[in-house]
Amino acid sequence: MQRKLIRPNLSEVKEKMTKEAKEKEAAKKKSPPPTDTHAENYYFLKQMNRKTLMAVVFADGEKVEGYIEWYDRNCFKLNRDNAPNLLVYKRQVKYLYKVEQAATSTSSAQAPAEEPSENEQKPASSSSKKNK
Repeated sequence: MQRKLIRPNLSEVKEKMTKEAKEKEAAKKKSPPPTDTHAENYYFLKQMNRKTLMAVVFADGEKVEGYIEWYDRNCFKLNRDNAPNLLVYKRQVKYLYKVEQAATSTSSAQAPAEEPSENEQKPASSSSKKNK
């Protein structure tokens, strides 16, 4: 009994190799950037740890102030002094800001910088020093 040597066809081997190469190229392509950057999570954690007084402005224009105690994907808990605590849904929030930051920016905007009056002496410029 004679054994027959079975060899694969060369064209079949080439086809398999090209398919594998195409699959590797498809895997190497860049994946799209993530939809969640976690910036919101970082911001909430920072404000929670520092116990920053926050002002929350709702979509209807109502404004409340308090400290953020905890948060999740859809809402956060706002602790308020001398008022009941609130569970705030994020979809109802127009924007929120730090109360201290707003107070300092409005006070600096109200007090304009003082300009020297005409009677006050101005320091001599460098060009007048050279002429002397």
